[in-house]
Amino acid sequence: MTPTLEKAPAMPVNLPLPNPADLYPVPGVRIGVAEAGVRKAHKKDLTVVLIDEGASVHGVFTQNRFCAAPVQVCREHLTSGYGVRAMVINTGNANAGTGEEGLIRARTVCIALARELELAPEQILPFSTGVIMEPLPHDRIIAGLPAALADARPDHWLRAAEGIMTTDTQPKAISARVNVGGAAVTITGISKGAGMIRPNMATMLGFIATDACVAPELMQRLATELADGSFNRVTVDGDTSTNDSFVVIATHQAEHPTITALDSADGQALKAAMLDVARQLAQAIVRDGEGATKFITVRVEGGKTSDECRQVAYAIAHSPLVKTAFFASDPNLGRILAAVGYAGIADLDQTGIDLYLDDVHVALKGGRHPAYREEDGQRVMKQSEITVRVVLGRGTASDTVWTCDFSHDYVTINADYRS
Repeated sequence: MTPTLEKAPAMPVNLPLPNPADLYPVPGVRIGVAEAGVRKAHKKDLTVVLIDEGASVHGVFTQNRFCAAPVQVCREHLTSGYGVRAMVINTGNANAGTGEEGLIRARTVCIALARELELAPEQILPFSTGVIMEPLPHDRIIAGLPAALADARPDHWLRAAEGIMTTDTQPKAISARVNVGGAAVTITGISKGAGMIRPNMATMLGFIATDACVAPELMQRLATELADGSFNRVTVDGDTSTNDSFVVIATHQAEHPTITALDSADGQALKAAMLDVARQLAQAIVRDGEGATKFITVRVEGGKTSDECRQVAYAIAHSPLVKTAFFASDPNLGRILAAVGYAGIADLDQTGIDLYLDDVHVALKGGRHPAYREEDGQRVMKQSEITVRVVLGRGTASDTVWTCDFSHDYVTINADYRS
């Protein structure tokens, strides 16, 4: 019997709205949001983040070689030797595929904000998200800067989460507190993204700030490790975007000794808490994936290396056939085994592979488990949250990625994106 495909609800999968009371201000950071009319009127689309002097800032960016102008400018400014003191973020226009003129406009916005703040342009990081190959309306952004600056407050994290949204159905923001070196440390982050999401960053923006004291030379490693454990473990549709950026800010205002090694006790405590925030933000993007109706964890175990486990997990998570089967709650689970087979492990022995859907043992040693019943598989696939577990039988390594299903709404959203 062919399953009936119902229209996917325009709401995220088991993702509660952020509560402003649960979002902690980070000492040393103020945020202002304005309506600049970048693409549409009466929409929060311009955000400025003001950072006190002395903070350490670093980031990781898209690996798409066709990267957007703001990504190029951010990379230049982060390596310029100036301390980052502000960020400016616009939605509605990605400033990607805009050539030399796009770079000029991104730099012009940085110059304008630097003048307002009496800083050097290299102390400003620009970010853009939205439609590709359209000229950035930098004049509107510049005109909106005074209003955004006038709005700047330490407790405007939720406004910022709203101000960076594009096709997201709701804002994404998380806070945590952790004891580091005997002092209370605050961590707050926001993210946006719903489509063009895959590992190596995607059409996502992520910003995490903490008042922890972290040695500047550790920031690049910290940002990379946080991204690798979170945003580089999610995929919605397998498309790597032109604009994705993830920035980590440490303001050095907490009362603990400066962390000079991430493998120290204090370094591990801070990184674990920040990684938890980053993972929640990354998973929120998948839960709010365009048209998503199901949140799917893909865990691959028993590999020779974590890299090959991740390779198999991505093959499953990127497969349109697997993702549409999950949307339909159709236990056509041979599609998962097929994805395992074409993941690219040349010496993979199919007779060593086991497959599980939550508690249901589907495949044993590469073949259908004698006790498996299709109604058991369908029971699991009807759930809004599902775990796919593959055991390769090759070693002790494991890795996990998070993804969602493909629904009718994914096509509708992307077909109508420019209208």
